[in-house]
Amino acid sequence: LLTLDTKNNITGIFTVSTGSLNSSIVHPREVFKRAVLQNAASIIICHNHPSGDATPSSEDISITKRLHEAGEILGIKLLDHIIIGDNKYTSLKERGVF
Repeated sequence: LLTLDTKNNITGIFTVSTGSLNSSIVHPREVFKRAVLQNAASIIICHNHPSGDATPSSEDISITKRLHEAGEILGIKLLDHIIIGDNKYTSLKERGVF
């Protein structure tokens, strides 16, 4: 989780969840708890896929939509969700997920 101020300067970098080989439990409450404590105007979330394939899973898409909705309610904008693979990445914002 990257928290940002109103000028998109990074104000913090945090680990919200550590997953296993093929899954990770992420809840909007935990993501936005840190964002609220940092007085963040916006956030960027990212995670890796140990397989090296940066293609988003259905769970990735689902949690991104939930985080976007939660951010809208709280007034903390989700700027992007980035998935990192082997020498490549996928931006869910660029893909139009939210």
